[in-house]
This record gives sequence, structure tokens and C-alpha cells, in this order.
Amino acid sequence: MSAPAAGPHPGARRAWLSLIVVAAIGAALYIGLPRLAGLDETWGRLSQGDPWWLIAALLFEIVSYTGYVVLFRGVFADTEPPIGWRDSYDITMAGVAATRLFATAGLGGIALTGWALSRLGMARRELTRGLTTFYVALYGVFMLSLVLVGSGLRTGLLPGPAPFGVTVVPAAFGGAVIVVALGIALLPDDLDRRVRDLLPGRERAAEWSARAAAAGAAVSTGVRGALRMLFHADRALLGALAWWAGDIAVLWACFHAFGEPPDLAVVVMAYFTGMLGNVLPLPGGVGGVEGGMIAAFLAFGVPAGLAVVAVLSYRAFAFWLPTIPGVLSYLRLRHSFKSLALAPRDEGP
Repeated sequence: MSAPAAGPHPGARRAWLSLIVVAAIGAALYIGLPRLAGLDETWGRLSQGDPWWLIAALLFEIVSYTGYVVLFRGVFADTEPPIGWRDSYDITMAGVAATRLFATAGLGGIALTGWALSRLGMARRELTRGLTTFYVALYGVFMLSLVLVGSGLRTGLLPGPAPFGVTVVPAAFGGAVIVVALGIALLPDDLDRRVRDLLPGRERAAEWSARAAAAGAAVSTGVRGALRMLFHADRALLGALAWWAGDIAVLWACFHAFGEPPDLAVVVMAYFTGMLGNVLPLPGGVGGVEGGMIAAFLAFGVPAGLAVVAVLSYRAFAFWLPTIPGVLSYLRLRHSFKSLALAPRDEGP
């Protein structure tokens, strides 16, 4: 006997609302954002570049995102629950799309990734530990590159000009971040218990302080997890290298498409320096990243016209390529989570 119709199901209404919101965001990105950022001229410039190098840029970007998925799968394959390849792809691509929409040092992507992992049933502490391991492994390459390439250029070990502001300053920043991360790794696993012991008789303050300490301990465990991957030469770390190397190769290919690229060390250093623009609260870092990269290239003596067209062309690949598949992955995740919620529970024998 079927139940009488009672109008649209709330879940269906939420699904349609999500679809409409995502479609509106996609339309805004496709139509409005290029004009706001001055990127509409990029499409015309792309048609003037060497098509073979632009095809190479496309392939390099695919390599980059493949590395991102590989690293994520390597970190979360042994968690509870373990994350398979399909979910690894969907979560990472949806997270990247969220990062493109909400920059601020990637907090949009972190929030969406955490949401997806929690919906899959991962406990908060395990989630914090895994995300910390993932991002420390990923951005450890970033910070280490700032130190090695910046100091290499400044000391003459690497070929290319070495202005102080785009070599020593970023290298010092990268070194400071590495030192802070290593310091966090020294926090004990039972930090929450120790904090409680320091606040006897003050239950409310002890509770809040212990929660913060537990989060800090989970982050510390995650940092140690990334270091353990390094010490054990975990092959998943190749994914982190592929993520950054592939994306830098996109920029390098875009220079080739429109002229003669600068020294590779200059490309790497200007790339990472420009990426610091992601901390600005702009959609996808649009404006901040381009401005940072172009300014860095100008500081290295790269001709302005070549720097502008290469960077804007690079951003066309880096921004647009993951957005549509990322939105599709987000919709697929929502559908999967709805299926999990509707699936009958095993009541046992």
C-alpha cells in the first residue's frame, strides 16, 4: 500500500535548491568573473599562441590534478573509513572548485573536504589528523621550494637574476612556516589531558581549553604523519610533487606559447611568490595571484607584455579547467550522501 502524496519531499527540494545555486555560481563564473578580472581578453590572446604548447599546458594541468588525487588517496586509504579512488577524485575536485570560489588560503576547499569526509562517517579527530597530513605534505613542497629555489638564486647556485624581494623574503617566509610546523609536531598526543590537569576545579574553562588542546594534538599528529611519509619515502608524496610540478609546467608552457621563457628557477620562484596571493579574500585568488606573479616576473626582469599574457593564459587553464568537473563532483557527492542516508541499515541477524 502506497502512502498518499504529500507534496515534494524536503530532500528533493534541497537537492533542487543546491542544483540551482551551483548553476547560478557556474553562470556567474563563466560570464561575470572574466570581465571583473579583465580575463575576457585572455581568450583572444590564447588563439594567438602556439597551439602545441597550449595543448601541452592542458596535459600538464591534467598531470597536476592527477597528482592531487594520488596524494589524497595515499593519505586517506588507511583511515576509518578508508577513502577509495572514486571518492578521492570527487572530494578533491569539489574541494578545488570551492577553493576557486572562496580563496582565503584555500579555506573554502578545506571546509568542503572536511564536510565530505564527515558525511562519509569519519570521526572529527581522524578527519583533522588526515587533513593536516594531506595539507602539510602538499604545502611542505611549496615552502621547501621557496627556501631552496630562493636561496639557490640568491647564492648563484641556480641561474637567473636574484632580486632580494622575490628571493630572500619569500625564502625567509617559507623557512619560518617550516619551523612553526616542526614546532607543532612536538605537541604531545595527550595535550588535552594535561590542560585539564592545569585547571582543577574550573570545569567550564577546562572543557573549552581541553577541546582546543585536543584539536592541537590532532594537528600535531597530522604533521607527524606527513613527516613519517617523508621519512618512509611514501610513494604518495609523488602526488604532491606532481601537483606543483605539473602546474608550474603549465605556466612554463604558456611562456613557450607566446615567446621565450625565463630561466626555469625564475619561473618556479615567481610562481610560488605569486601563489601567496591566494591568501587574499578574492574568488579563486583572481587578481591576487595574477598580480603577484606578474609583479614577481617584472622584478626578475621579464618583459611586461610576455609576463602578462603568459600568466593570464596560465590562469585560464588553472582556474577554468577544474571548475566544471569540480561542480559535477560536488553534485555527485551530494547524490552519494543522499543514497547513504536512504540506504536501509543492517539490523543484524
